[in-house]
Amino acid sequence: MHDTLLLFGATGDLSQRYLFPSLIHLWRDRLLPTTFRIVAVGRQELSDDEFRAWLRDRMAAEVADDAGVVEDLLARIAYVSVDLRDEAAIAQALSAYADRPSVSYLATPPDLFVPCAQGLKAAGLLDGESRLVLEKPIGRDLASARAINAALKACLDESRIFRIDHYLGKAAVQNLLALRFGNTLLEAVWQHRWIESVDILVGETAGVDGREGYYAHYGALRDMVQNHMLQLLALIAMEPPSALDADSIRDEKRKVLRALRPMSEADVAQHTVRGRYGAGVVEGRAVKGFVHDEPVETFVAVQTWIDNWRWAGVPFRLVTGKRLAERATEVVVSFRPVAHWLFDRPKRGRERPNHLRMRLQPDETIELGLMGSLAAPEWGALELRPMSLDLSMSTSPQRRIAYERLLVDALRGNQTLFVRDDEIEAAWQWIDSIEQAWSRNRQPVLEYPAGSWGPAEAEAFLPPVNGQRGGRA
Repeated sequence: MHDTLLLFGATGDLSQRYLFPSLIHLWRDRLLPTTFRIVAVGRQELSDDEFRAWLRDRMAAEVADDAGVVEDLLARIAYVSVDLRDEAAIAQALSAYADRPSVSYLATPPDLFVPCAQGLKAAGLLDGESRLVLEKPIGRDLASARAINAALKACLDESRIFRIDHYLGKAAVQNLLALRFGNTLLEAVWQHRWIESVDILVGETAGVDGREGYYAHYGALRDMVQNHMLQLLALIAMEPPSALDADSIRDEKRKVLRALRPMSEADVAQHTVRGRYGAGVVEGRAVKGFVHDEPVETFVAVQTWIDNWRWAGVPFRLVTGKRLAERATEVVVSFRPVAHWLFDRPKRGRERPNHLRMRLQPDETIELGLMGSLAAPEWGALELRPMSLDLSMSTSPQRRIAYERLLVDALRGNQTLFVRDDEIEAAWQWIDSIEQAWSRNRQPVLEYPAGSWGPAEAEAFLPPVNGQRGGRA
């Protein structure tokens, strides 16, 4: 395990909210080397002591019962101020830390990836066994993603590039692989003959506050669908890999992404909805709407198909949005009705087919929806009603959160839960087909009130509730 982490964007929102808290927890649990050190890199002019004081104020609550953990980790942090667009300045400022293999983590906007990587290369910090970690998004379209990937490969080998999608670090997502490939019961019916549809929902109550400039340039399709949601789709739809190693899993995910049906103008008009939240009430609090001159969406609903043997004809519906009614990430696999209905109650057509619901947040649960009998033997008719088999995840405090798992894997060099260059490019190719069709169609961005489930036109795209589609609206 490498013992040096260079964290670019150290004063940014991601570092404050997730990366430093994760590092504190890992240090507390003795999952980092005893020689571990952090080089925090940012634009602000701060001394080591000033940065530590700044971080101390923000991390005080992370290990409230043991402040010594925070202080111990703070003592291992050095702060470097540098212009992240200046390759020569980066090389000069950081070359002193090239004395051992390291992991450089770029928690920065994608337009800084190349100058940061080239500065690190010039400093000798990408030589040997050193690694580079990148946050999403990788580019804004296929052309920019290819340019970034090519520039990175000129600095180091693909085997040492770690592209993070933090959804892949969630325990419930990893459990999806266990459920699919460790159980004959599920894998036997995991195909178009038995599955009617697949729904993926990522709902957020938060808005774009503080990220208006970024969101105006990217929108929900590029920000959420291109990475998080397509990674979930790929894990659900992939063929069984030959082994649970990084390349075997990523080979199968890439095949799924390449099989996504490209979208034309007619397709996007019928099978997509764009929305932008207006003023409303979220969790009992009045909030403002997102206003911008450009036609950028904060909500997107897409119905698509995977053109291969396993999934022929099965619709996959992807829905994500800001300022929705609930914070929820879930996958719902709806199975086809039984071929011949034998029961008097409920009548044929009113039964609820089986479903598998996997919730990733706010709680990590897995629920299997079945039909069971409530009739006693002396009754004249057999009546069925829905019942659930609850497979809730353990709430053990030892369970790792996503960034903790991914940081450890990057330090150890395990790429299994990271995204490869060809996956990124295959995802962008499909996203570009939608964006280009939207542009040609001048696809409208429909307003929806904050605190709702999006535009009314998207009701049919929402996952079913209690067996009924549209039950959330």
